[in-house]
Amino acid sequence: MKIIVDAMGGDNAPVSNVRGALAAVRELGVEVILVGRGEEILKVLKEDGIDDLPPGLEIVHASEVVEMCDNPATAFREKKDSSLTVGLNLLKGGDGAAFVSAGSTGALLSAATLMVKRVRGIRRAALAPVVPTGAGGAVLIDCGATAECTPEYLLQFAFMGSYYAERVLKRPEPKVGLLNIGAEPSKGTDLQREAHALLTDADKAGRIHFVGNVEAREAVFGQVDVIVSDGYSGNIFLKTMEGTGGFMAKQLKAMFTKNLFTKLAAVLVSGGLKQFKKMMDSGEVGGTALIGISKPVIKAHGSSNDYAIKNAIRQARDFAASGMIDDLVENIDHMRLPAAGQVEKI
Repeated sequence: MKIIVDAMGGDNAPVSNVRGALAAVRELGVEVILVGRGEEILKVLKEDGIDDLPPGLEIVHASEVVEMCDNPATAFREKKDSSLTVGLNLLKGGDGAAFVSAGSTGALLSAATLMVKRVRGIRRAALAPVVPTGAGGAVLIDCGATAECTPEYLLQFAFMGSYYAERVLKRPEPKVGLLNIGAEPSKGTDLQREAHALLTDADKAGRIHFVGNVEAREAVFGQVDVIVSDGYSGNIFLKTMEGTGGFMAKQLKAMFTKNLFTKLAAVLVSGGLKQFKKMMDSGEVGGTALIGISKPVIKAHGSSNDYAIKNAIRQARDFAASGMIDDLVENIDHMRLPAAGQVEKI
């Protein structure tokens, strides 16, 4: 399988992107197309003692870079020879199975939507990170792509998240919950109440396993496999989890380095501390899937190191091999509300 990587996107580009791609070729059995300034990519390889391009690694030159200061809605058009634009054109043309970028989230979302296109019938693509929970992680969909949603958007997010959890995370009959301020169906705004009714109907039809509303604190404990949310609330939920994880890590470090006795205690629980740190590290997952686009796209974190890039490539490989986009295409009629005067297909 061939994965296309934006070599120039992210805070540590192109160094981490090149090294991560090289590690993916060696360890994951994939081929990688690095898109970006060829001379800079070759320089990184040369600094690592690699004079000849390794088998499985290919370079496609792109002279421009989409910067964080560029207008995300138009950057891919204004910079037609950017690594982002060239890479997505390769994906669109079938030169690779998936695309990975650690660059601007807004630019990637706009470019993927307008160039590669959404699956026909999908109203909005969604950013769907896997967040750490007590049950091994859950798909949070959406976490910021669409701040203001309709009930139909949330219905589609539920289907998309469920397919991703089942196909990519290997969760049989994934439990879907609607992020809300209480468990009762009457809780929340009109958006949550109307979405709850739609998700309940989808559950009764046997299309998803909807377990009802889920509060943020229950979601963290692993009550569900898929957390459905509008992008505004989902982004707050995600950022709160990230901040809490960072705060706890800082407090634990201060606690265990206070004196000789606490340092000895830290040695005794070092295994657990390492496991906690690994669980909270977004680099372990790799990146955030952009679901709803007609081909697999992964948004890696802007500060990704080479290990995180390698894992983002692994995630892209698994996404491409999962067949979940085919699920979306085959079930799209059950994910749309009937237009006025039409009868919904059963």
